[in-house]
Amino acid sequence: MDGGLILLVFLALLFAWALNRVRSALRLGPVGYVGVVVVFVIVMLAIWGQTLRG
Repeated sequence: MDGGLILLVFLALLFAWALNRVRSALRLGPVGYVGVVVVFVIVMLAIWGQTLRG
């Protein structure tokens, strides 16, 4: 398994944990929560795609 992919999975888990911790402070509803997660996934896939190319 690619080391970069393992790092991205770890970052995704860390991000999900942190988002759960601050969700009540930000008063995110379900739609906002899903929006933040979708944006995070798109950014991570873009970064991973750049590392494959480089």
